[in-house]
Amino acid sequence: MSEDCCCSNNNTMILACSGGSNVGQLSNQAAIDLTQEGFGKMFCLAGIGGQLSGFVQSAKDVDKLVVIDGCSVGCAKAILEKNGIKNKNYIVITDLGIEKNKDFNLNPVDLDTVKTEVRKG
Repeated sequence: MSEDCCCSNNNTMILACSGGSNVGQLSNQAAIDLTQEGFGKMFCLAGIGGQLSGFVQSAKDVDKLVVIDGCSVGCAKAILEKNGIKNKNYIVITDLGIEKNKDFNLNPVDLDTVKTEVRKG
C-alpha cells in the first residue's frame, strides 16, 4: 500500500501542515504545487500521525524529506518526532515573515515565497 503513496521516481517526500489558518493552507498548497511541478511528491502526514506502519516506514526510508509547518506550534515536526522520523529540511512559514491569520484567500506572493524556500533545501 505505501508504494502507491511514496516517492518511487522522485525521492523527495513533502510533508505539509494543513492547519486551520492561512499558513497551514499555504503549507498544503505549496506541497500540492511542488508535486504538480515535479519537485517532489506530497505524502500523507495524517497517515504518519495515525502511526500507520507503512506510512511511517516510507517516511523513514525516503532519500529526502521536506517538512513544511505553518507556524511555531510545529504539529508536523511533533508527528515526526513521535514516530522516530529524522528530518533535516524543516521550514516554518511564519519564520519567513508571513503572519498567521484566518484569511484563507492565499496571497500568491506568499505561496511563491514558501515554494522558493522549499526548493532551496
